[in-house]
Amino acid sequence: MLRYNLRIITRQVEIMSSTTPILSVVIPVHNEQDNIPILVQQLTEVLTSYQPSYEIVFVDDGSSDETYLRLKRLHEADPHVKIVRFTRNFGQTPALAAGFDHAQGDIVVAMDGDLQFHAEDLTKLVDKLGEGYDLVSGWRDRSADPSTRSIPSRLANRLMAYVSGIEMRDFGSTFKAYKRETLQHLKLYGELHRFIPALASRFGAIMCEIPVQWSPRQFGKSHYGLSRTWRVLLDVIAIKFLLSYSAKPLRLFGSLGIASLGLGFGFGILTLLLKIFADFDITGNPMLILSALFIITGVQFITNGLLAEMLTRTYYEGGSVKRIYTVREVLD
Repeated sequence: MLRYNLRIITRQVEIMSSTTPILSVVIPVHNEQDNIPILVQQLTEVLTSYQPSYEIVFVDDGSSDETYLRLKRLHEADPHVKIVRFTRNFGQTPALAAGFDHAQGDIVVAMDGDLQFHAEDLTKLVDKLGEGYDLVSGWRDRSADPSTRSIPSRLANRLMAYVSGIEMRDFGSTFKAYKRETLQHLKLYGELHRFIPALASRFGAIMCEIPVQWSPRQFGKSHYGLSRTWRVLLDVIAIKFLLSYSAKPLRLFGSLGIASLGLGFGFGILTLLLKIFADFDITGNPMLILSALFIITGVQFITNGLLAEMLTRTYYEGGSVKRIYTVREVLD
């Protein structure tokens, strides 16, 4: 079992007040029992001298090992450590959303709990945020990774950049610094944490990307793999729809419907012309079948567009907020 030193964590806190922390660090974790004590020690060393008014918000995403027990021990030793515990494993996007909801700082930094990011780079992100940016993302240079990981990652990032119009090299990096106002506009669900810059761009957020250090995982098992490639492609389609048509879905479905109706009527007229001028038998004519198919499809597209438009109005005009996670307990 990993031994770790709690002396730094149980230090005499110099600034003990009930005021809201200036800086919040949000860390989603799932089965990271060996990583979190080291991470807390590293963050404590960095943050104590950099910004004493801080909090570290861990979101335990349904861990099945001793992650929660070690987090609770750290919380008891250091009031800066706070815990949001889920009832089960919901995924990284809900975990980040819960961390953002419970973070109190004016500046929020999100990072993974696997020690692959370096705690000292946190100050670089926050300092860059002070230059007038709303979001600063950490860029990992993963050129040394095996080609089976680097090539799909590079292609996915280029596709995301093309679809979203955001020039970034590393959309998948969790290591980001945000101003609180930026997070207040974000609504996360599914697996949209990869597209936070694209979502933030909808509200005019000013953002940039800076290089950060990246190390191989030492403890625990990676939660990422090539199996996520197809899900990423589906998410790209979803984000394109959200960015371009989320407030006006009828324009997308209506355009497809009108095009389909045009093809349907075109094939129908051509069938009639062939019958009148070429005495071509309509019975069994494939163009007549195509005409009916395109007309029916066009009507369905337009109908779906109208339904989507009604749902959009309900979403924007309704005041209900639905959570995408369930919290068992909060230790703060």
